[in-house]
Formats: sequence, structure tokens, C-alpha cells
Amino acid sequence: MPFPEIDPILFQIGPFAIRWYALAYIVGLVLGWRYLMRLAGDKTIWGKKPAFSPDQADDLLLWAALGVILGGRLGYVLFYNPGFYFENPGDILAVWKGGMSFHGGFAGVVAAVYIHARRNNIKLWSLADGVAAVAPLGLLFGRLANFINSELWGRTTDLPWGVIFPNGGPLPRHPSQLYEAVLEGLLLFIVLRYLTHHTKALQTPGTVAGSFFIGYGFARIFVEFFREPDAHIGYLWGPVTQGMVLTIPMILIGVGIIWWARQQQSR
Repeated sequence: MPFPEIDPILFQIGPFAIRWYALAYIVGLVLGWRYLMRLAGDKTIWGKKPAFSPDQADDLLLWAALGVILGGRLGYVLFYNPGFYFENPGDILAVWKGGMSFHGGFAGVVAAVYIHARRNNIKLWSLADGVAAVAPLGLLFGRLANFINSELWGRTTDLPWGVIFPNGGPLPRHPSQLYEAVLEGLLLFIVLRYLTHHTKALQTPGTVAGSFFIGYGFARIFVEFFREPDAHIGYLWGPVTQGMVLTIPMILIGVGIIWWARQQQSR
């Protein structure tokens, strides 16, 4: 099927333009922020009392947004195309052209959560659990932004839902951005929602955060088998890609976090 005719610019007034790419990230951040505030105000899921207040959750938005944008862009520059940006430093700020790294954005959010927890005397792993529970919403809209921007498309396919991307050659390709939106976004959100509201996971700080690490890791590695590697990187060896290498440690860390959380709970 042909790529849908989507103007990347939603509307423009003179030199000022609002792009669908940016709007998708904004919607993901705002929805995640509102959901985190609701989690903070729900006394039934935390046991004795919420680990942080809605006001403290509200204050985290700016730091998280900076972590996502700055970390995501810097991660892409360093992990995926350092040579190009070393020769063209002016393009580092051109985020509207695409090029955001989940792993960089993730590192940025981790830093934001750590700083916010320390400054506000919040239990770090409880705040991490709350942020992990809302993170799939950002991933959902971020991957939709990748699709709209016609970037990070998949390998060629003869399946009926293959998409002919405008910058992906004449052959249909897996819409791997949509695969990731469903798996890393929608499905992972449902799983974490079940943990937060139908189990006592939040009463063992670190459990939800560790589950996010593991869930995202397996979803990302699965989709990497359908996603086209960056042309300037290709496959590292066999079917292994840069995305897999950066993601495998997340699964191991997630297992370690859950093990540690249970050890702490049993003391």
C-alpha cells in the first residue's frame, strides 16, 4: 500500500510551523504527565499512601521533557551517526528532520527522575515505577511520529500491509514503526497497568520499573528482525543490529532490578 499523504506540517503562520512530528511527542508527554498525576493521587494502589504527590508529579514534566528531547537527540547523534554530525554540527539541532534515539531519551529521563527524587525527598524506585508505568504512552506517540516522518521503516516485504515509503525505495516495507507503537506502546502499557492496578507491584518499589525494562527489551528486539538497520551501520554480525546490542542490557538490568526489589521486600 502507498504511504498515506500526510503533510508533515500541521499548519504554518509565516516562518512559524507546527509539525505532526513535534505534536506527537507533545501529546505523548502531556498524556504521560496527566496519567502520572492520576497515579500519584490514587491511594488504593500504593498500599499505605502514595509515594509522591500530584504536585510533585506535575513538577517532573519539564525535566522529563528535557530528558526525552535532549537525551533522545544526543543519543542518536552519538550512537547512530556520529560521523555525519561531526562534519555537520549545525544539523544536530534539526530535530524536525528526524533522528531520535530511545536509548538516549531513556537515559535522559533516568537522569531527570534521579534529580527530581533527590531534590524532593521522594523514594527513587517508587518514582521510577510511576514514570515507567506512563512511559509506554510516550513510546506509542513517538513511534507514530516516526511513521508520519517516514523514518525508521522496516525491511522489504511481500505482506499485504507492506508500505511503500516515499524515501524507502520502490518496494513495500514492514511498517515497523507501527509494530513498535503496538508492542512498546499499547501492549506494554496494558501489562504495566495490570501490574499497578491489579497486583501489589507498586508496594514493592522497583518491580514496575524492572518490568518495563524487560517488556521494552523483548518488544524492541523482536521488532529489530523486521526493522531496516541504519544504512551507515548495517548489521553488526549475522542478524544482530545496533538496536539489539543497546537493548539486551536493558533486559538483564530489568531482571536484576526485580530480583533486588524482592530481596529488599523480604527483609
